[in-house]
Amino acid sequence: MAAVLRPYHPSDLAAIYRICLLTGAAGGDATALYRNPDLLAHVYAGPYPVADPGLTFVVADETGVVGYVVGTADTAAFDAWLDAHWWPTLRAQHPLQVDPGDGTEDHVLVERIHAWTHTPDELLDRYPAHMHIDLLPRAQGQGWGRRLVGALGGALRERGVGGLHLGVDARNTSAIAFYERVGFRRARTHDWGATLVLDL
Repeated sequence: MAAVLRPYHPSDLAAIYRICLLTGAAGGDATALYRNPDLLAHVYAGPYPVADPGLTFVVADETGVVGYVVGTADTAAFDAWLDAHWWPTLRAQHPLQVDPGDGTEDHVLVERIHAWTHTPDELLDRYPAHMHIDLLPRAQGQGWGRRLVGALGGALRERGVGGLHLGVDARNTSAIAFYERVGFRRARTHDWGATLVLDL
């Protein structure tokens, strides 16, 4: 079967978790970085389709899901939802850890889960939505990334959302180039990367 882009179904969640890990090292495979393979998606993918499944889309072929976009229409409201519904259980399940010194980074993500911060930002006034997108290597370079951004952008426009932002790791130069090709522009530069924005 040819690959298709479709709305998220709850049965896709496990595949989203797997793809998040396989692309989680600045676009490369992060499997070796985490003893718990679910932690990365607990932070950067899993909560989105739970909070608002209408803003998640997937690309699937005969092997299953090969890519996805997850998003929220209102970052400030999403952060409040995380505080109320997502972080409490994860904090109970994952107590703070010390760095084991073996090159793994579970302790870094666990610290983020316990100390998630959301500072009011004037950027959210114009670009309240944000997203994360990941495609397995075999699905890249075929236009699926552009179509996923288009599907999410269309859903956000239907809700009256005027702008979208995202953060990109500075090491992921191919992702930055892709986002700029589909219309994003750089709004902020950080020590870890850049915040890009898109007018909808």
